Amino acid sequence: MSYQKGQFKFVVDGGKSGYALGAQTPDADQKMCANSAEGQHLHLIVDTEPYAAKYQPEFAYDIPDGTHFILAFLSRSYHESIKHPAAAKVAKVAIENKTIIDEGEVTSPMLFYSRPKGTYVGKDTENVMLDFYLANVKLGEDYMVKVAVADTSFLVNQWQPYFLKNLPMGENTVTLTLVDAKGNTVPSPLNPVSRTFTLAEDKVE
Repeated sequence: MSYQKGQFKFVVDGGKSGYALGAQTPDADQKMCANSAEGQHLHLIVDTEPYAAKYQPEFAYDIPDGTHFILAFLSRSYHESIKHPAAAKVAKVAIENKTIIDEGEVTSPMLFYSRPKGTYVGKDTENVMLDFYLANVKLGEDYMVKVAVADTSFLVNQWQPYFLKNLPMGENTVTLTLVDAKGNTVPSPLNPVSRTFTLAEDKVE
């Protein structure tokens, strides 16, 4: 990953997996959830901002001066993150004049929010993917993710996508919190993180 003069450049090598930006993931139809017609893509996340979907390995992106956490990972066409170290890049960077002037390794446990995001319409409201990205932490007995949505909350101890069903139409907010074995919030950067998204019925003309 490089970022100079407002321009990101990534090297994406599909290798044996055959991953390619812009291609449809073969099992997209089976997932029965929102899917990008433009195919597989990069999710770029800066701090707690909503991700930007990018379908080419080089693109312009404006990041203000200062210190930021950056995560980029490969996504399937239906927005599920590929959960493999080689498919992601996470770094703490210093930005000046739209250029990385210093980059440091991230060693603390971190949780990044990915999906849901934006507006879901019609059938896409029935099966809403919940997906997040972890760095330097493994879920299990010592760490879990607390999910709060639509007046309910639950804990998950496996790093995988989940599907939210029967949510009310209109705005919904998801809050994700990385917690320890006792349910205490882990004092890590950007934790917890929340996002509001919208469910809408199909319009009848």
